Amino acid sequence: MALPTLTPEQRQEALAKAAEARKARSELLASIKDGSETIEKVLNRAKDDKTVGKTKVTQLLKAVPGLGAVKVAALLEQAGIDPDRRAAGLGDRQREALISALK
Repeated sequence: MALPTLTPEQRQEALAKAAEARKARSELLASIKDGSETIEKVLNRAKDDKTVGKTKVTQLLKAVPGLGAVKVAALLEQAGIDPDRRAAGLGDRQREALISALK
């Protein structure tokens, strides 16, 4: 499938929108890392908040202090969650399994 041809103005708007989304995602991960947001609160608002919803669960979990790539992979395997799953795509059981595993 070919990409549509964008005018320079449309391209600039798309680039600005993408940069804004990256900044919001970065701020979200930083707030999890510094403890001002809990992973439970973040996961519970994934369906409503686009920034959270479009962030991969793996990224969110890696931002939690004390969780690295190996522990995150084990948690996802235990909960039966695909590593490429985005937060909005989690089912209720998967979300609850993750939250209970982190307590």
